[in-house]
Amino acid sequence: MRRRSKTQLHNQRGFTLIEMAVATAVLLIGIVGVAKLVPVAVNMNMGNRNDSTSLVIAQREMDALTAQPIGNPTFSDPQGLVCPAAGICNLGNPATPGVIVGSALLNLGNRPLINYGVAQVAGYSFYYSDPNDPSDTSYDVRWAVIALGNGTVASAKRFIVGVRRRGGNGTFLPITLDSVVDK
Repeated sequence: MRRRSKTQLHNQRGFTLIEMAVATAVLLIGIVGVAKLVPVAVNMNMGNRNDSTSLVIAQREMDALTAQPIGNPTFSDPQGLVCPAAGICNLGNPATPGVIVGSALLNLGNRPLINYGVAQVAGYSFYYSDPNDPSDTSYDVRWAVIALGNGTVASAKRFIVGVRRRGGNGTFLPITLDSVVDK
C-alpha cells in the first residue's frame, strides 16, 4: 500500500522550471505581437475617419453644384460650407460645351480624377476645415466642370469633385465623385 501512494505522489508533481519558462516566453511573444497591432489599428482608424469626412464633404459639394441651374456660371454660399464665405464658385461656361474648365484632371483607366499635383485653380477650389472636428483637419476641395451640348448651347453639365485631407501622407487616395446633370 505504501508503494502505491509513493507512485501516486510521484505522478502528481507540478510543472518544472523549464516548462514555466517556455510557457512564459510563449505568453510574452503573444502579448508583444498584439501590442504592436494597436498603433496600426489607431492609424487605420484615423485614416478611415479622414476618408469618411472627405466623402461627406465631396457629396455636399456635389449636391450644391448639381442643384444650380445649368445656365448659371457662378454661385456663392454665405455660410461657407460648399464655397468659401464671401467668395464665388465657378460652374463653367455654358456657352462652350465640351471644354474642361476648373481643376486639372488625370485620367486613370478611363476614369477622371482631380490632379492634386498642381496648384489650385481660383474659383474651382478651396480649403475647408470642419468646425466640429477637434483635430482641426483641413481638406482640399476641388472640382472641374464640362458643359455638354451641341453647338454653343449647353444642355447638361458634368461635375468632377475631389476632396482630400491636406498634408496627408499619401496612404489614402483622394475621394472623387463624378456626376452629370441635365436640364
